[in-house]
Amino acid sequence: MPAQPPVRIGARGSKLSLAQAGMMQRRIAAALGAAPEDAERVAPLVIITTTGDRVQDRRLLEIGGKGMFTKEIEEALLDGRIDCAVHSMKDMPALLPDGLCIAAIPEREDPRDAFLSLGAERLEDLPKGARLGTASLRRQAQSLHRRPDLVVDMLRGNVDTRIAKLEAGVADAILLAYAGLKRLGLEGHARSLIDPTECPPAPGQGALAIETRAADRGADWVRALVDHPTTVAVAAERGALEALEGSCKTAIGAHAWFEGSRLQLIVEALSPDGVRRFRHAGEADLTELADAEASARALGVSLGEAVRDEAGDVIFV
Repeated sequence: MPAQPPVRIGARGSKLSLAQAGMMQRRIAAALGAAPEDAERVAPLVIITTTGDRVQDRRLLEIGGKGMFTKEIEEALLDGRIDCAVHSMKDMPALLPDGLCIAAIPEREDPRDAFLSLGAERLEDLPKGARLGTASLRRQAQSLHRRPDLVVDMLRGNVDTRIAKLEAGVADAILLAYAGLKRLGLEGHARSLIDPTECPPAPGQGALAIETRAADRGADWVRALVDHPTTVAVAAERGALEALEGSCKTAIGAHAWFEGSRLQLIVEALSPDGVRRFRHAGEADLTELADAEASARALGVSLGEAVRDEAGDVIFV
């Protein structure tokens, strides 16, 4: 039987991307039967710079949306230069290029947003007219819904870059994914965490997406990475994303979680200024369903369509 060729892992060069890719590199190496010290030999990391990495002075919606963090990596997958890619699920567009798939979703980290500030514990504690730094339209709209007096400044960059800008006084507060802080060992910077039912995070936030060519979906090393509850919850959230034609041009939040065998889902979309908010919630009993993932996605699509029908064009930039 021929030996398993190395599984080449594509990743962006940021500290967070490398930390996440390194986690999966160790998991893939173990699935291939290799010792931890052989991880780089059997599952080498291939660093790929994306357009989203190169252009840091504009919002993603101005340079093409979420795909700007995945385009060059997906081209390497299609060209056969790498065998899989490790992405933050929240960066994945609703639709993937033909021939590619999200083959595995591992266990999810904490999906909540973290509030960081040098002087306030919570968003509500910021002084009137304080400056909030974010490049996320969702975080902007949700924050302005709660605090319409805030001034929102565009703030992009890697996690450590944004923390440095906060400490330099560029903004009075910033919001970051708590999962990213934890994976970098920086969770101590969070002053508080945002309730995900009050302000649902980005669909898939806290989860990783292992993207492969469609033909590799069933490989043993791929199946070893799959976490079923996370896969089902993310399917619901991304179903809502799909129904709302979600991109960086729409402020969409979705949060799914299990209560026993029942999947709960909250979906919301807001106008960019935060004045209008549209929310729908639902649940599905997945106890005896053969295809829980498809049922979860159907729930997400249904709630997303309900939000879209109610909101109309108000939520689009």
